[in-house]
Amino acid sequence: MVTAADPGETRTSVWLAARPAPPGRRRTEAPSGLDRDRIIAATVRLLDADGLTRFSMRRLAAGLGVTAMSLYWYVDTKHDLLELALDRALGEQALPAGQPVSGGAGWPGGLKELARGYRRVLADHPWAAPLSAAYPNIGPHARAFDAALQRLMDATGLAGPARTGAHLAVRQFLHGCGGAVRRTPEGDFCLALDVLIAGIEAKAATA
Repeated sequence: MVTAADPGETRTSVWLAARPAPPGRRRTEAPSGLDRDRIIAATVRLLDADGLTRFSMRRLAAGLGVTAMSLYWYVDTKHDLLELALDRALGEQALPAGQPVSGGAGWPGGLKELARGYRRVLADHPWAAPLSAAYPNIGPHARAFDAALQRLMDATGLAGPARTGAHLAVRQFLHGCGGAVRRTPEGDFCLALDVLIAGIEAKAATA
């Protein structure tokens, strides 16, 4: 199982760590034809092909035709690279644009679109769900997803504890679908999502 840090290790998210540039005198030693974007893209492809348990920096380097040590010019640890790959995968989802109409039909449709898109990402990248549980999810694409969800919650018209509860219910629903996304038919997922939305609508009607 992937964990955010090994036992006894204090780890800082790749999105929070300030990574100094290599000393100027050594920049010419960096592998040619390699950059962080290319490494992240190759990581996503390898994870898709072989899964999380078989992933290693050595296998990734072999696929890129470089030495494993070459990768550490661009990332400090394997955990950092997996965090970057997770956010790259999350970035494949098209997010609803604009602010839904408060109290109207806009937010339920937007929430359905958001949840179904998230499910598709997890179905396309089965390794993303365990990484999402292990890492803090504060990359740019994860934050854009959170912002889209916040806008939808704002549009429900709920406030205070009711809004907090609705937001938590949606987050728990999306997190829970991660581990079972390939075992749960899409029709069942959509039915459960409809029930969740109906509950939020009922709560909003009495608020």
